[in-house]
Amino acid sequence: MKNSFFVLITGLFLYSCSPGNSEDDFRNKITRYKSEVIELNKKIHDLENELSVLNPGDEYRGLKIGVKTQTVRLQPFNHYFIAAGALESIEDAFISPEVNGQIMEINVIEGQKVKNGHLLARLNTNLIEKNIEEVKTQLGLAETIYNKQKKLWDQKIGSERQYLEARHNFENLQNRLNTLDVKYNLSIIRSPINGFVEKIFLKKGELAVPGMQLIQIVNLDKLYVTVDLSEAYLPVVKIGDSVDIYFPSFPDLKMSKPVSRIGHVVNKANRTFIVQVKIDNPSNELKPNLLANILINDYHSNESIVVPSILIKEDMKGAYLYVAVANSDSRIARKKYVTVGMSYKNMSEVLSGLSTDDIIITDGYNNVTDGVVIRIEN
Repeated sequence: MKNSFFVLITGLFLYSCSPGNSEDDFRNKITRYKSEVIELNKKIHDLENELSVLNPGDEYRGLKIGVKTQTVRLQPFNHYFIAAGALESIEDAFISPEVNGQIMEINVIEGQKVKNGHLLARLNTNLIEKNIEEVKTQLGLAETIYNKQKKLWDQKIGSERQYLEARHNFENLQNRLNTLDVKYNLSIIRSPINGFVEKIFLKKGELAVPGMQLIQIVNLDKLYVTVDLSEAYLPVVKIGDSVDIYFPSFPDLKMSKPVSRIGHVVNKANRTFIVQVKIDNPSNELKPNLLANILINDYHSNESIVVPSILIKEDMKGAYLYVAVANSDSRIARKKYVTVGMSYKNMSEVLSGLSTDDIIITDGYNNVTDGVVIRIEN
């Protein structure tokens, strides 16, 4: 019987290696032949069982399928999921003037590094400067008149009305001069942050108006990784949770940082909420809008039964795997139906159906069927 089985397998192998077969043909034939081998093993096993019934006192001498096994032990299990996001600059200033004016100077170029207070541009201040000089002249005269009227009033000379009019005119001109000084300062545009000049939107000689973007300054020292997560993850993601961050553009760069912000509103359009992680970027290597992936732990168990996912198969009854059990003077393979939980990196948590000290078949499981005699080769 064994010789016939060997001849059959050899013939099938030689036929499959004949020329004219494509790679897909080979794979399909291998799959079909494996199924046939399993079926043949089952038939051989059934015949040997019948033979053992006829000779109950004989030791089992039939075919034993070689397998490798592993004893079930409790171990930690973690499940992670990957969320795709992008980098955002924490300090990103789109600068526009606060007063109308023609651009007289642009004192920076794109790509230039600037500090807080650095002069960026000047608007035309000729009219404001003339008004300031005029008001200063009027203010000098008003101050002289006011001081004289005050001196007379202190001596009880002159009318109160003259004194009040002089004081009012003096104070009014002071306020006007202060207003012109503010307008003059607003015409001189300075950087509000440290960073780089990313974009200059207007040119010298063009008209700048409030609300119109003139210059963009971006700081790269500190960035946010921002992702949109499904509302289903609200219960599992908390501020302070450590996450791993990867960058497709920098495969060797990895960092672990705590979640720094969780959005307080769920987006009605896509049912997501914002999660942000603050990262340091002292080398300025990372840039805003760069793609980033966050690895988030959404499940942890200190003690679980964990098996390689490839061992778990399914039939009409559900998920199962093979275990090795003792049977008189030999061991046999038995189907054991299980309830499977989460899976991660080719490992699956078994919620029920297996117990510690069960012996699962980890190698040769494709060659066995329920009840076949096995030979453990660990």
